[in-house]
Amino acid sequence: MVEFRIVEIFESLQGEGYNTGMPAVFIRFSGCNLKCTWCDTNFRQFTHFTLDALLAKVSEYNSKNVIITGGEPTMVKALPKLLLPLKKAGYFIAIESNGLGKIDPLIDYIALSPKFCYQSRYKKIAQSTANEVRIVAENHSDFIDFCLYIESQIQAKRYYLSPCEKDGVFNMFETIELLGKINKDRLDNKWLLSVQSHKFANIE
Repeated sequence: MVEFRIVEIFESLQGEGYNTGMPAVFIRFSGCNLKCTWCDTNFRQFTHFTLDALLAKVSEYNSKNVIITGGEPTMVKALPKLLLPLKKAGYFIAIESNGLGKIDPLIDYIALSPKFCYQSRYKKIAQSTANEVRIVAENHSDFIDFCLYIESQIQAKRYYLSPCEKDGVFNMFETIELLGKINKDRLDNKWLLSVQSHKFANIE
């Protein structure tokens, strides 16, 4: 019997990136292959769900959009067993991943978030295409080089910098300063700002 380790399932609005404001059912999986210091998810607390129980829980909500997140959902080997019935039921499926794993072709929308603090892990790119890339801003001398490297290796429609939150404080000034430097002397202004607007709206 297939079981999934689920941190939480809830319905809310997408708070980040291009789909900000989109109603969605969030499925947050346990487990990650990175340990980012600013991570706000407790992966040690999870509930086991069978496939049928997970599908039944998702169907309790009104939204027909599902966001697969974590943790790192590409680590979930049984994920395709969940994606197929969701697609058959007419759900639009988005995923949020750190970009170290290959994304299943059943996913409709891919948001990758490569981590500068693990830049050595991205010398080999597993997923070379995405709908959007969101990188948490870190104030280091070679951060911009990392962003431009990711831009050259992952073809995406949109690229974002996101402020890093530690202990309730966002490095907003540093983030917009880095954004200006990345876009300097470029005509496309390809890099944009993405904030965790759901935290300002006091929603999950």
